[in-house]
Amino acid sequence: MSKKHIEIMDTTLRDGEQTSGVSFSASEKLTIAKLLLEELKVDRIEIASARVSEGEFQAVKNITNWASENDYLDHVEVLTFVDNGISIDWMIEAGAKVQNLLTKGSLNHLTYQLKKTPNQHFSDIKENIALAKSKGIETNIYLEDWSNGMRNSKDYVFEFLEFLATQPVKRVMLPDTLGVLTPSESYEFIKEIKDKYPNTHFDFHTHNDYDLGVSNAIEGIKAGADGLHLTINGMGERAGNAPMASTIAVINDYLPDVTINANEKALYTVSKLVENFSGILIPANKPIVGANVFTQTAGIHADGDNKNNLYFSDLMPERFGRKRQYALGKSSGKANIQKNLQELGLQLNDDALKKVTQRIIELGDKKQVVTKEDLPYIISDVLDRTYEEKVTVNNYVLTHSKGLKPSTTVSITIEGETFEENAQGDGQFDAFMNALRSIFKKKKMVLPALIDYAVRIPPGSNSDALCETIITWKSDTKEFKTRGLDSDQTVSAIIATEKMLNIITN
Repeated sequence: MSKKHIEIMDTTLRDGEQTSGVSFSASEKLTIAKLLLEELKVDRIEIASARVSEGEFQAVKNITNWASENDYLDHVEVLTFVDNGISIDWMIEAGAKVQNLLTKGSLNHLTYQLKKTPNQHFSDIKENIALAKSKGIETNIYLEDWSNGMRNSKDYVFEFLEFLATQPVKRVMLPDTLGVLTPSESYEFIKEIKDKYPNTHFDFHTHNDYDLGVSNAIEGIKAGADGLHLTINGMGERAGNAPMASTIAVINDYLPDVTINANEKALYTVSKLVENFSGILIPANKPIVGANVFTQTAGIHADGDNKNNLYFSDLMPERFGRKRQYALGKSSGKANIQKNLQELGLQLNDDALKKVTQRIIELGDKKQVVTKEDLPYIISDVLDRTYEEKVTVNNYVLTHSKGLKPSTTVSITIEGETFEENAQGDGQFDAFMNALRSIFKKKKMVLPALIDYAVRIPPGSNSDALCETIITWKSDTKEFKTRGLDSDQTVSAIIATEKMLNIITN
């Protein structure tokens, strides 16, 4: 039995651009159009609504010029209106050859918006189709509000389809305009229509108002739909349209009797580009293209992946041009850390790995995000502790107020004896060091001189990144360095100082 080919029509540049606050420039539209057709390899793209603006006209013209030169012009479509040929003239001037004519798919819309009878509407549509054909324009028909039409005025929908069966229309497009259908209704309505008109090409256009866009699209294919309308990242009005990436993945994995042209490996690249151009961020947990969806957090999952890929599924990241990652945090186990160390080309013995794991858990408990790039810093911090801990910084209060000198109150324990001291300084860390000097003076001990203070963060980090402070100390007998690691720079310096105190008292 031969497989059925399903056409994928991307409408990111038309319906997706109706996302609140989104307006692509002409150059951005051209770039996205090229990627959709050449890299993602969708069958068709809907790029604009006719008559919207001069900017929209120029964007369409840029795309049609490119498409004409590269044999894609028949794959480029424009939404048009029943407007006595004004949209068709606009299309011709813009160089487009395929119109998606917006008509009324429910009696409610026809009666209260157009205030016309079905026969009047059909007559207007017939004139439009004839005019388009005479000017070399191919016509597809949108039945706006079709889903409510099937629910509330089914006789009208079938009367409309009977009329369209007499017209030179290439595709009939069935939109769930308000995103109200359930999967069972999607199947039932499309099957009823496809059974009656088996030779007509029907596209299904789903919206995501109930988060059922993908489910409805899949049921539509099962019922006999010949094409789907999707958008990159699920962009679109209100809750958006059925998202391209999720729908493609489900089709490839769960509909074995169906074929599509879309190239999975290009999905992530195109999604990220559209994210950048639109300014609409992809949620971290969005299937296929979200930042976290191929990241294992729990240590037991990483351990299972090491043992015969126990937590793998058919959704392998490599399919989509991505890689599996292993998050570091309070749920991390040794397996997560080993996976990240392998990527960095690092190896640790069991004792060192145990210490690093514990430190990552401590950082995770403070709600800090730990990245793979942080690992070398954490390793340096942990493996720097090669001394018996005789000094503990128990507590401290750091204050900084405009117009007042910074001050610190610190409590430390030195070989079982606890001291508390308050001091001021030129900065919070300077005040902390002045408090320490007072305590060590009581002990008739001298602190080494601080001769260098360096701070660094991992590349590509944000304002909440881990911060490594490296302090160089000089005493009468030696010069040495200590490191501290924390998301707060002053705290990381205090950690480095605590290490110094333990070194000089050992």
